[in-house]
Amino acid sequence: MEFDLFLRYGPALLHGFGVTILCWIVGSLGGAVLGFAIACLYRWAGRPLRAVLQTYIELIRGTPFMIQLFILYYGGPNVGLLLTPVQAGITSFIIYGSPYFAEIFRSGFNAIPKGQIEAARCMGFSEATIMRRIILPQTLVLITAPLTNFVIILTKETAILSVVTVPELLYQTQTMAAETFTYVEPFLVLSLFYWLLVVLTSGLGKKVEARAMRHLKRA
Repeated sequence: MEFDLFLRYGPALLHGFGVTILCWIVGSLGGAVLGFAIACLYRWAGRPLRAVLQTYIELIRGTPFMIQLFILYYGGPNVGLLLTPVQAGITSFIIYGSPYFAEIFRSGFNAIPKGQIEAARCMGFSEATIMRRIILPQTLVLITAPLTNFVIILTKETAILSVVTVPELLYQTQTMAAETFTYVEPFLVLSLFYWLLVVLTSGLGKKVEARAMRHLKRA
């Protein structure tokens, strides 16, 4: 790639990288929070609400992310929901990720020995205290690896946002390639950006897991 092309399109690529980071972080955090809420509701709710939550989980997991994005962005105005491309991208990420996060949290909850929970109840602990002091510390250790893997998957799913003109990294790369007729170099740079994100996410996940293990041993 010629240096002048880098000077010309470098700011656009960096802006696209920033939009990718924004959609990825906000979407992942929002999906994790919503998924945790769903997992908690599923744990303590009655059968009717569980059926509703399970339907939501199966519906979102059973449809492609691109279709959900199209429905939200192009179908939203039909029901008065007007979103910018970035807003639609982040909202779609939250909705798409929440069922997967919910199942990860739920599997972690179910892995905690029931004897510990029953003993805590016998000692008079409230459900909130049991969740905070017994379930969550152990669950965090158990689910750090699957959480990290799914966040990495979401990193690469951000490329789909370009189909609704979100000015993220792939969109800027495609624009550069179309205007300069150079395809190999821009997409190699694109691959490098995503590779760096995956490496950083994987490393952060390992550090969180190690810290949680040390905390659990001290406890």
